[in-house]
Amino acid sequence: MKVYPLSDGESLVKAARESIELDLTSPHFKLSAVTQSIKHIRGKHGVFITLQHYPTMELRGCIGFINAVSEISELLPQAAISAAFEDTRFVPVSKRELGELLISVSILTEPQELKGGAKERKRGIHVGTTGLIAQYGHYSGLLLPEVAAENNWDVEQFLQEVCLKAGLHKNYWSQPNVKLFKFETQVFKEETPSGKVIEQEH
Repeated sequence: MKVYPLSDGESLVKAARESIELDLTSPHFKLSAVTQSIKHIRGKHGVFITLQHYPTMELRGCIGFINAVSEISELLPQAAISAAFEDTRFVPVSKRELGELLISVSILTEPQELKGGAKERKRGIHVGTTGLIAQYGHYSGLLLPEVAAENNWDVEQFLQEVCLKAGLHKNYWSQPNVKLFKFETQVFKEETPSGKVIEQEH
């Protein structure tokens, strides 16, 4: 999946970091300040921000928007602030941590439902390039493509883990009343905190 050139990716990652820094240091910070800096990057896409500690690479926060409800320039600052301060799995990011955080920006394709029985669903998934969403009633969970690759999961393990992320039993992925969606991503990430931005290859 190629949506944006690296130059745009660099701007998006920089804007994500600025959103977090300004929220920490400026009591009257307005999202519009960051939005204007990336207004030239057009397009409506889902977006997720991932924060990791450097150099351990431990997850520090990951939140975003599945659906493209607004322009990327509007969604990205909101996602960055949410990943830093609203991920309930972690305490909010502090000022002293800023120099230890790696920031990744994942641009999402529109999710496509995986239909059919268990075998058909599994055939539509490619570990490393496919992300997954599981939905059942008010339960919902999402895992980005790189999560499966980093953990060396096979397709069935990936399906089980996304169900667990949604708060479901791990084997519910084969149930027809559980909806599964797949998507792909374009990922831009820092190599070091505030350092060079690269496009991650799947």
